[in-house]
Amino acid sequence: MLFIEYPKCTTCKKAKKWLDEHGIVYTDRNIKEENPALDELKKFLNKSGLPIRKFFNTSGMLYREMGLKDKLGSMTEEEMLSLLSTDGMLVKRPLIVTEKAVLVGFKEKEWEETLIERGE
Repeated sequence: MLFIEYPKCTTCKKAKKWLDEHGIVYTDRNIKEENPALDELKKFLNKSGLPIRKFFNTSGMLYREMGLKDKLGSMTEEEMLSLLSTDGMLVKRPLIVTEKAVLVGFKEKEWEETLIERGE
């Protein structure tokens, strides 16, 4: 299991604590130092079943500075994926990547259902 995070992010810290408390083994990856590549993002998107917009860190400074709220509507999925691959700070985090699932953001109930109850 891969845990992609930004170590300074409070939500990521909570998520990491939750994983540790539940004895879930994971490989940690700093999104700022090692941003997901375009091919990885495509796999994550397909595996997640989520719309691409869910992968954007809409509360991030970079997202706001780039005016992406207004620009995403006119972009293709491929253009959005390419943009996400340029900077980890654009990607919503934390990300959990398992064999069968990709979870975006930390929603304790969703994580519990996916990682504990279904054992993914």
